[in-house]
Parts: sequence; structure tokens; C-alpha cells
Amino acid sequence: MDHVAILRRASIKKGDNLLNDILEGTKTIESRWYVNKVAPWSRIETGDTLYFKESGCPVTAKATVSKVLQYENLTTATTEKIIEKYGQKIAPNTTKEEFLDWAKTQSKKRYCILVFLKDAEKIEPFEIDKTGYGISSAWLVTENISKLKKYVKKKEIDPDHHKGNQSLSPIYEKPQLNSR
Repeated sequence: MDHVAILRRASIKKGDNLLNDILEGTKTIESRWYVNKVAPWSRIETGDTLYFKESGCPVTAKATVSKVLQYENLTTATTEKIIEKYGQKIAPNTTKEEFLDWAKTQSKKRYCILVFLKDAEKIEPFEIDKTGYGISSAWLVTENISKLKKYVKKKEIDPDHHKGNQSLSPIYEKPQLNSR
């Protein structure tokens, strides 16, 4: 399976650059905290490919999933244990105290999923089509990333239009998939 994780800057504290941290190898766990069981809950496993994009930007990076941990029925104590054990790998530029303060604002979250990452790398940027996933979806699951890639406009008009061809419709080219 392929996945797209949509990241926000300043997820935990102002100035966070989580995508950069992933590419530098200092952020090796992507975490998601939910009120309900939503994607990627029980839909991600070791060996899957996880693509990353910042909100409002194209996909620019990918990594391989090396491990997945899921926690349910979160309590304050469980959340604190997760932060104690994995906090620096989730948000490497955030102190334990800052992370715990953030966690207090997330007290209604009952589920946590930790996705361990390996082999993170920059890729040629591409846009995605979130149709069918909902406008506020921050995680997309697909059988193949090519199903989400948007067509890229190659030419504005047919190059032969000056020869009497009246067609001015755009020509589209599907982006090439990067091989693993």
C-alpha cells in the first residue's frame, strides 16, 4: 500500500519543520493522534511506502514503513509514556515539557498510531488529487500512488494549431512513477 501523510508546519510548537526533520533523519516516527479510528488505523504495515507533503504544497518526500504501533483507549499516563519513550523521534526539536504541554490540549484523543520510518528521501515533486478523501483528510491510503497523482499540464495548446487545427484544448501528460 501507498500512503500520503499531509503535514502542518508547527504541529506541536511554532517553528517546527517536520518534513525537513524527516529528510535529515532526526524525525524517524510519524505520529497521528485521533478521537476516532481513522486512516491509517489498521491500514498501514511494515514495507508500505509513505509519501509526505506539507499542507498546500506538492508531495516532495517518501519513506518506507519499518514498524507500526497502535494505542487505543489513551489515558494521560499512557500518553506520557509514549512521549517519554518516543517523543524525540516524533518531534526532535521539541522538549519533553513542550510535548507534554501539547498533549494536554489533545486530551480528547483516544487513539495514537506511531509509524516508524526508514530510507527517507526527497523525490521529484508532484501534486495529488484528494477527490473522495474529504477536504480535511490529513492521511490518504491508496493501493498505488499513481492513482492519486494529478495530470500535469504539458502544453497550453496543440503545437499544430497554427496549421489550421482549431483545437485549443490542453494536452496532458501523466507523470512518470519513480521506481523504488
